[in-house]
Amino acid sequence: MSDPIKKTTIPNKPQKTIGLFEKYLTVWVALGILAGIGIGHFMGDSIEVISSMEIARVNIPVAILIWLMIYPMMLQVDFGSIKKIGKKPKGIIWTLIINWAIKPFTMAFFAWIFFYYLYQAWLSPEEAYHAIAGAIILGAAPCTAMVFVWSYLTDGDPNYTLVQVSVNDLIILVLFIPIVGFLLELTGVMLPEIDKLEVRYDTLAASVGIFVVIPLVAGVITQKILLRSHGIKWFKEVFLPKLKPVSIVALLVTLVFLFAFQGQNIIQRPFIILLLAVPLIIQTYFIFFLAWYGGRKLKLSHAVCSPAAMIGASNFFELAVAVAIAMFGLDSFAALVTVVGVLVEVPVMLSLVAFANRNRY
Repeated sequence: MSDPIKKTTIPNKPQKTIGLFEKYLTVWVALGILAGIGIGHFMGDSIEVISSMEIARVNIPVAILIWLMIYPMMLQVDFGSIKKIGKKPKGIIWTLIINWAIKPFTMAFFAWIFFYYLYQAWLSPEEAYHAIAGAIILGAAPCTAMVFVWSYLTDGDPNYTLVQVSVNDLIILVLFIPIVGFLLELTGVMLPEIDKLEVRYDTLAASVGIFVVIPLVAGVITQKILLRSHGIKWFKEVFLPKLKPVSIVALLVTLVFLFAFQGQNIIQRPFIILLLAVPLIIQTYFIFFLAWYGGRKLKLSHAVCSPAAMIGASNFFELAVAVAIAMFGLDSFAALVTVVGVLVEVPVMLSLVAFANRNRY
């Protein structure tokens, strides 16, 4: 009996590549880490001036930088594409199950096991709680930007990927706050030795408003105006590429700020980044393979299954970084975990791209 799932090959197919920034994102992040640690070490307490620039617990300089990261990606969202859901609902449903019914909870589980139990010799209970909180925030924010890159590299259906991302952007507005709040409260119950844990729902709501709603509305309005005045070709081939460096610079400056506040902590414990990275890497591979093989069982085409698995495996780290800073501060382990997520994501995702391409069906 022949295997119903057969690999196919396309002869003489040109190899797909990604931009310099995306390809070497881990290198840029590592350089940002080193620069931040150096600045924090030499500036000492004077760096605290930046952390004091807050309104309603939101750090203004970092808020501006993260907004500049998120706004360009929101320009690519097309909510008009959501009407296409009915044509291939199975892939969308599977994406939503992975991202919202499974991923946040498995991330919390792995973080709890590693940060609280396995790392007791290296992390205090308070640090463990903050690290778990950072992982929870990261796990509840599915990818909205880099997934277009991963989908492109694995021959995903670009239109269907757009639908998947657009639906997730809407779901974030509804489910991000209750899921993060529930898991943070549950974590507080499971770590009884930490007193007075308070989940700030007002801060969560403010973060979603500032870093999702406002750039999303601004992106949709800008997109409509520019498409009407200049057309889609100019918008995609001229405007978006020109805006891309803004996101890159904002990301790198944010990382420098974060690690400037974490500098002394990392110098004293140089292996802390590796420790924090382990459960994040395990979670990424776990979710990808669950989504990948589950999608194959559901008989999703490769062009739909591949981006669905990529969305589940990767994260909306810009939002996660912003929320972690707003809730726990620039110098917290929660913020550090979200940035470590950025550090490990690209090499891990490139390995999954290679897997998806080798196992094309």
